Amino acid sequence: MHPRTRTILTSAGLALALALTGCATDTRNGDTVSAEQDPSATPPTATPPAVAPGGSSPAGRPTRSRPPLPTMGPPTGPPREPTDLRKKNLLAGRINRGGDGPCYGLITDDGKQYALHGPGLGTFGVGTVVRVTVGPANPAVDCGPGTPASIVKISTVG
Repeated sequence: MHPRTRTILTSAGLALALALTGCATDTRNGDTVSAEQDPSATPPTATPPAVAPGGSSPAGRPTRSRPPLPTMGPPTGPPREPTDLRKKNLLAGRINRGGDGPCYGLITDDGKQYALHGPGLGTFGVGTVVRVTVGPANPAVDCGPGTPASIVKISTVG
């Protein structure tokens, strides 16, 4: 499209838009009077606001009542049982009887002692923090004091 044609079409479109919105001029008795200045023009009607002052719903519409959000009451005391979900076969703690294995001693953070058995799992020194997946104990093996269990997987932490 040629630039001059584009300018003419834009001007014509703007004039049409102004005429349709009531902002075009009106000639009476040879004078130019805009619709806003015409004393005989009817005043525009006021439209109700979309939202009434104070944030209530629009005029003429019923307001929706919202139920209050549920709240929890104050705690009655600390929990009696641990609130963290833990796998029963997963332990973490410090080695208290270490070495090359196959028997290891483990003390968890809550002070519980375990006697773990697992051949060929490596060397763990006393004081090493480990994470252990355990299985049922082998009744033929005695690894010392503590709750007996067999080691499925063991890894150092940190």
